[in-house]
Amino acid sequence: MSKPFASSADTSQKTDTLEVLADGVYALTAEGDPNVGAVEGEDFVVAIESRATPAASRDWLRILREQTDKPVRYLILTHYHAVRVLGASAFDAGDIIMSDASRDLVAERGEQDWKSEFGRMPRLAKNAEEVPGLTWPTITFAREYDIDLGGDRGKLELRFLGRGHTGGDIAVWHDKTRTLYAGDLVESKAALYTGDAYHFDWAGKTLDNVKAYRSENLIGGRGAVSRGVAETDAAVEQTRKFLNGMIEHTGRVHRAGGDLKAAFEATRDALAPEFGAWPIFEHCLPFDVQRLWDEFDGIEHPRIWTAERDREVWAKLQD
Repeated sequence: MSKPFASSADTSQKTDTLEVLADGVYALTAEGDPNVGAVEGEDFVVAIESRATPAASRDWLRILREQTDKPVRYLILTHYHAVRVLGASAFDAGDIIMSDASRDLVAERGEQDWKSEFGRMPRLAKNAEEVPGLTWPTITFAREYDIDLGGDRGKLELRFLGRGHTGGDIAVWHDKTRTLYAGDLVESKAALYTGDAYHFDWAGKTLDNVKAYRSENLIGGRGAVSRGVAETDAAVEQTRKFLNGMIEHTGRVHRAGGDLKAAFEATRDALAPEFGAWPIFEHCLPFDVQRLWDEFDGIEHPRIWTAERDREVWAKLQD
């Protein structure tokens, strides 16, 4: 019997949990659904990540408004994926910030990604008809950008740490509370989506750069907040272990002259005992292995995922 496509059969609603990490420093986790966050400035709020639609973002804002009524001055988007950016209009932010590379990816593939991700994860696309169009930044930067929070609240340091989950991921660091919003560069007990990734960069120098912060609080793309340096290190190394496992087993089949299906099965069999029960493992892995196979074939820039290509790869590997 064929497996349900991607997360199309995942219809159970997840419970949102607000975590107050320090005065004015927030994370909202949702049982393996995408995480979001916010940091208060002296007289404004910086929101970190949107949700997939304006309606879903309003659900988050209602929770945030129980803590603060300050206006959202900035919305930081760590990368371009639709479920992270298409709810941006709900924030009424003064500015929307992305890396230069993420802005370029929106231009190159934003429309296709929108259709792809809403097809893969329909439950996240709450009231999708409200999405006004692609989300475009008003501020972009190549490698670094700082936001002064005012008063004694410190600053946020936005940094491009290297190619990883996509070619444009950024992390957000609040030195005053030793808090790192890592986006999908790190997951905590949730499977990695690597369909647009640079696996070798990510597993090496990029994660080294993330780990170098020695953060006391780390909010990854999915899963629980990691607290204390030991836990944040473990989250980084768990992410690296997933990547290196893929590289090892897909690479072995590729070097032996095998085919994509054999690489997928070898990688799934190797990773499933440790990672298989984690959120979106079965959903992600076909797309992950296809992208990694492309890298082994010398295709540096990720091919664009369309709704049609999604189904073709799924049928080839998971059916």
